[in-house]
Amino acid sequence: MSRHPNLLLAALPAAEFATLSMALELVPMRLGDMLYEPGTKLRHAYFPTTSVVSLHYVMASGASAEASGVGREGVVGIPLFMGGDTTPSSAVVQTAGQGYRLDGHLLVRAFEGEGALRGLLLRYVQALMTQIAQTAACYRHHAVEQQLARWLLSTFERIPVGDLVMTQELVAIILGVRRESITQAAGRLQDAGYIRYRRGHISIVDPVGLRSSTCECHGVVQRELTRLLPRAAADLPGLAGMAVG
Repeated sequence: MSRHPNLLLAALPAAEFATLSMALELVPMRLGDMLYEPGTKLRHAYFPTTSVVSLHYVMASGASAEASGVGREGVVGIPLFMGGDTTPSSAVVQTAGQGYRLDGHLLVRAFEGEGALRGLLLRYVQALMTQIAQTAACYRHHAVEQQLARWLLSTFERIPVGDLVMTQELVAIILGVRRESITQAAGRLQDAGYIRYRRGHISIVDPVGLRSSTCECHGVVQRELTRLLPRAAADLPGLAGMAVG
């Protein structure tokens, strides 16, 4: 069992984690919380535990779409240690929960040290780049129903509960499509017996069936995470055999 609910932190050697943990602050991460906005200076990094954060790119028109999601397998705030302290994206909490906040200067200091954190974070960045690229390809080439199935699988693998509080309107904003498209796609998945949707709550009833409705993008992202961060990927709860009421 991991000694820490965030899997990046859990992958650190015990001594290195003990040093870093003294600066970690457990904070609530509420649905809709804006962790940073486009162009603003980042001051903190966030290591989600039971929350999921959506990284969005916003157009001049105000339209937006999710480029990637970050849950307990990762960290929010990579510009801090990649040489810049701003980004054109925004980071919004899409699934409420908790996470650990770390001062940006302390993260940079730890990253520049001689410990294992530097290599761990760089491998995570590569996995995140794969997720962003695959998501862009998915938006361009795959049907809304496939995109929704991919997003649902990815989200449920990151959260400790089997029920997601999420409206169809918010899902439409995340995927950058019309709400009507999400309503139709969710209806088909529910009619097939793969999901259950009621009053803003979504649950997966048949994960195997849901996987059959998604595209290859979910598998590509998971395989890359497993290759680069095998320990973290091994601790992600697979959906096989999961059934919720």
